[in-house]
Amino acid sequence: MADLKQLYRELVSLEIELWNGIEGRLRAEYDLPLTWFEVLHLLLRRPGRRIQDIAEEFSITVGGTSKVVDRLESAGLCERRANPNDRRSSVVELTSEGRKRVDGALKAFEDELELRIGSVIPEKSVREVTAVLSTLRAAGRALDAERKAAGQTPGPGMRAPKQSGRPAS
Repeated sequence: MADLKQLYRELVSLEIELWNGIEGRLRAEYDLPLTWFEVLHLLLRRPGRRIQDIAEEFSITVGGTSKVVDRLESAGLCERRANPNDRRSSVVELTSEGRKRVDGALKAFEDELELRIGSVIPEKSVREVTAVLSTLRAAGRALDAERKAAGQTPGPGMRAPKQSGRPAS
């Protein structure tokens, strides 16, 4: 029988260590917390996002997202502009300083991922692990949506039915 608690501990520990290692490098080289980098990187890839869009992308609250954007704005790395499609909201854009900072930090981010993951496991394993984690995340989101629709909150003894670990063909 698989030791799900051990898998959980390994996943959580890896996430924490990976986050801390990458954040340490970004702070040292670019004075960027990883949370800031993630938002800036999203804005680089997909300009003109609303606070709501950013929150959904990272599965965090709108209030938390707004606070991060406030800090980025205060640091001169992004700015809010009126949303041309909805006067009730604004869009967030990188400033030239934000673009410059995230462009430089992106290289350090990618180098750190290569050191911590790419140089440790082969490319095929990266694809396989990525697929498994995507499957787990999708199943978790579906379970959460099902519980929300039923007016339930997670509790002891509430488990999703076991499903095949293979993605549908």
